[in-house]
Amino acid sequence: MRLTIYTDYSLRVLIYLTTLSENERTNIKDIANAYGISKNHLMKVILQLGKLGLIETTRGRNGGLRLAVKPSDINIGSVVRQTEDDFNIVECFSKEQNKCSISPVCSLKGVLHQALMAYLDVLDQYTLADLTTNGSLLKELLQDKDPTLL
Repeated sequence: MRLTIYTDYSLRVLIYLTTLSENERTNIKDIANAYGISKNHLMKVILQLGKLGLIETTRGRNGGLRLAVKPSDINIGSVVRQTEDDFNIVECFSKEQNKCSISPVCSLKGVLHQALMAYLDVLDQYTLADLTTNGSLLKELLQDKDPTLL
C-alpha cells in the first residue's frame, strides 16, 4: 500500500496546523518552507482540506490557515479515504482497466482486498491528536526551517 503525495501533503498540513497555538494562523508559504515542498503542490491540498471542512482559510491582512476541527475529531482513516484518488492497488480492482485474464477466478484479489481493509482499519484507529502527542518536538523540528513558528 502506498499513499499518494497528495495524501502525504494533506496529512503534513494537518500536522503542521496542529503544532500552532489555538487560533494562530499561518499561510501556505510557511508550511511549504517548513517541509521544503512546493507551494504550488500545497495550494490544491489546502483547497481540498478547506472543502472537507478540516481547515479554515481566510483571505486578507489578518487571514491565513488554521484547523477548523479539533485534532481529536480528525480521523486519519477518514482523511486518507477522502484524499486518495482510488485504492486500486492492482489492475483487477478497477472494472474499467482490468485486463487480467485470470481475474474471474483469482484468489489474490480477495487477499489484497483483505489487506487493504486491514490497512484502512489501522488508520481508522488514530486521530490527528494521536499523531501529534509529541507536539513540542514537532514544532521544534518545523521551526528549524520556518521562523514564523518561533
